Amino acid sequence: MNDALKPYVTAIDHVGIAVPDLDAAIAFHTENFGLEVGHEEVNEEQGVREAMLYAPGGGGTAIQLLAPLREDSAIGKFIAKSGPGLQQLAYRVSDVDAAAEALRAKGLRLLYDAAKRGTSNSRVNFVHPKDAGGVLVELVEPAAH
Repeated sequence: MNDALKPYVTAIDHVGIAVPDLDAAIAFHTENFGLEVGHEEVNEEQGVREAMLYAPGGGGTAIQLLAPLREDSAIGKFIAKSGPGLQQLAYRVSDVDAAAEALRAKGLRLLYDAAKRGTSNSRVNFVHPKDAGGVLVELVEPAAH
């Protein structure tokens, strides 16, 4: 049975979309789909300016818009190679370290040896897309509030 993450996955947290212009992408999603911006920030370490958008009323799965701060960031490289578009699928987990170790034990590669800071001081790691059917899978442990 392949249930390595069953004890840890609590929800689909968000879907990440790489965009060249964050303000234009926010306007598109708010004006056309009625989404609401729940959070915006600049993450210098990841080299992105980002926004989390939610269906009206908040909560639920988010759409994360990611714009590169520089060409050599992961998002900058993604856009240069593939153009704007779906970049990642993120699962919310209760313990990112334990989840990463469970996946490593099954032979999957993770991008980081240790979790890094993500949106809103969450802790994140990523499963290599070559080990996940071509999809970059993010594991995100929300910050304790």
